[in-house]
Amino acid sequence: MLTLYDFRPSGNGYKVRLILKHLGIPYDYVDTDILKGETRTAAFLAMNPNGKIPTLDFGDGRVLSESNAILLHFADGTAFLPGDPWEKSKVHEWLFFEQYSHEPNIASPRFWLHYLEPGQYDETELRKRQKAGRAALQIMEDYLTENAFFGPNYGVADIALYAYTHKADEGGQKLADFPAITAWFERVCAQPGHAPIEEK
Repeated sequence: MLTLYDFRPSGNGYKVRLILKHLGIPYDYVDTDILKGETRTAAFLAMNPNGKIPTLDFGDGRVLSESNAILLHFADGTAFLPGDPWEKSKVHEWLFFEQYSHEPNIASPRFWLHYLEPGQYDETELRKRQKAGRAALQIMEDYLTENAFFGPNYGVADIALYAYTHKADEGGQKLADFPAITAWFERVCAQPGHAPIEEK
């Protein structure tokens, strides 16, 4: 049985929960509170030396971390990842965009504003990240004005980008400014097996 170590509000953990639910794969869930240092214990670090969630224990000695790596592992050979090499590369392009240009500038402001006290983060850096986050959202908005999903159909790129984008307002973004993104939210939520981030 798979065991997922996760912090419920995390968009990165949510990605893994979504792909597993879409595929109907059962798993045990272990709440792992990053705010209490539960990923920094000796036991957790022995399993994942990077000390981060999500971490997925396969129960046979194998452990996989990094949310997009987990997505790709389970999507391989399914409709969630194209088989065509070019289409697959374009999906990978969005996954790298999500981790480099999107997640640091959407997720970090959300975390700072919701889990840290004023003075525990740099206000100038917050504004810088919010500006960069808006730019990332605009790239998505422009793409979605002509495309239904971030691939030939709904798949791992959509899961990866939806996870933090649908909570971007919690980091100071005004999602009403992005009508193509909000319409995409509805398409994502209509997918079989969809579940909200609050559900484990």
